[in-house]
Amino acid sequence: MLALVWRLSAVFAFALLLSGCGGDSGGSAKSSGGKKRIVFMTNGNDPFWDTCNAGLKEAAKELKIADAGYSAEMDKANFTAEGQIDKLRQYATEPDIVGIAISVFQADNKTLADELRKLQAAGKKVITVDSDVNRQRFRDARSYYIGTDNLVGGKVLGTAARAALQSKGAKTGGYVQFVGATDVDNGRGRMNGVQELVGKEYEQLDRMPDAGKHDKARDNVRTALDNHGDKLVALFGIWAYNAPAIADVVAERKVRDKLIVATFDADADAIKAMGEGNIDVMVVQNPFDMGYQSVRLLKALCEQEDKVVQTMFPNAKDPEGDIYTTGLRVVVPQDTSPIKSDLFDPKVVEFMTLPQFQAWLKKYDLRSS
Repeated sequence: MLALVWRLSAVFAFALLLSGCGGDSGGSAKSSGGKKRIVFMTNGNDPFWDTCNAGLKEAAKELKIADAGYSAEMDKANFTAEGQIDKLRQYATEPDIVGIAISVFQADNKTLADELRKLQAAGKKVITVDSDVNRQRFRDARSYYIGTDNLVGGKVLGTAARAALQSKGAKTGGYVQFVGATDVDNGRGRMNGVQELVGKEYEQLDRMPDAGKHDKARDNVRTALDNHGDKLVALFGIWAYNAPAIADVVAERKVRDKLIVATFDADADAIKAMGEGNIDVMVVQNPFDMGYQSVRLLKALCEQEDKVVQTMFPNAKDPEGDIYTTGLRVVVPQDTSPIKSDLFDPKVVEFMTLPQFQAWLKKYDLRSS
């Protein structure tokens, strides 16, 4: 009899553990009697994610998620699809994880998409941030995407680079794009956007992946300079750490006067390099807001706060209505830059000089963005 009572108690306790978001009932996290975890999985380890984590923490504080029984944390992957898949499978075994935001490393990876689907089938809320799945093939593997419209971001960078090239009198020439992986959604979108708007008179000579390895990123720049020599007129850094890698090698080779350096994101070393005259333009995303909005959305999904979701995605029924875009900034060294604000749609892009951008960072106690 005692054994039967013990077994029934265990079953009842397990049912309670599964209740709330992440279980089948969809009730409040408070009903579990313990914290429910919102986890943000990055694609790898980079200072870009430190700024995102600051947004994560700010949202947790402002939205008082602890009062509702939640916690939010960041989990950094290792720049491989396999590493992300392993983590997703581990999440499936942890009933306290109720919401997952992931920056997908490999957009076309079916196994990764299948694991996301399994997590959703288990009642966990899944969104993508910064880098999406292949939307044509795997859109149903997540509910929403938060981040940059990467094709638009690439077009902005291409537009800026074209203006800088023409101001130097470089009417033709070649360029190379550097990125962690060429099949990641965010990298692919940005590079395609650059290629579209920099102009057909400039030839893309290569797209060089580095698997997220900073030493390899620098070696790739050296290889590009060795292989393409005088053909090169521009170098594009697509991921945050690519910018300082390009700036360092260009300075090392003493070829700065021959090249336009145009990059994504504002790594602390990239900000320093721009201040030293080694980067012409940065298209800067808003990882702080990516982190903030991820917590906001996942809490709303878990708590069935439909008004919040509708506010974030007012056109959710439209073909691209499941996308929430965070802002873009174009940062140039100073007012004398040939890249001017009137090149860009002010509804999409905020234009800043480096001193203005540094003042914004200081306001939020940030070192990078």
